Amino acid sequence: MEKELKLLLPLIHDVSVVTLNDFRFHCGTLNDHEIIAMQCGIGKVNAAIGTLTLIENFHPALVINTGVAGGTGNASILDVVIGEEIAYHDCWCGPGTEWGAAAGCPPRFRSVPQLVELPLFNDKPHVKKGLIASGDIFVSKKDEVDHVLNLYNGALAVDMESAAIAQVCHLKGVPVFIMRVISDTPGGEDNIAQYENFWTDAPAATFNLLKELIQLL
Repeated sequence: MEKELKLLLPLIHDVSVVTLNDFRFHCGTLNDHEIIAMQCGIGKVNAAIGTLTLIENFHPALVINTGVAGGTGNASILDVVIGEEIAYHDCWCGPGTEWGAAAGCPPRFRSVPQLVELPLFNDKPHVKKGLIASGDIFVSKKDEVDHVLNLYNGALAVDMESAAIAQVCHLKGVPVFIMRVISDTPGGEDNIAQYENFWTDAPAATFNLLKELIQLL
């Protein structure tokens, strides 16, 4: 989110901006780490192009993605979901293939296990670990949520970018870590209002964890 990016940028020192493929990359240092911060935009194509541009031009040791996601009922608004596993809910390559498996890829991608298991993410009621399901639709109806849960029982969240980012990282051999804050409960009577009204508190929910994570790396 732009609000997340604006919280992060003041912490980065000696920032320079590079524009590639219409993405703005903010390059600097934070806690002795070289940091490249960018906003990928909405949807799988934007996420994939942004991630590939990042990797091919800056060769990061780790890609961290944060943003928003819809809840499936297994996580509440403003909960932070750590993407222990990430999968597509709208990908099937035909007979003989497993649902969710893009060609040449596993059916599920994984965030770096050593980071998922950091004490930072333990014993926090608002932090949950599990599967994030991605697809190129804004999930807003109960039957759409039910479809995802039929595919991935226990899935915590749905979004439009995480699996694409994870797939590019998998193909390029770059470790990835994904966490999302729950914005709304698709299918609920007031889910659109939830989505529109949560933006003030949401950026801080992931930003504070992101800042602590970078300090531990």
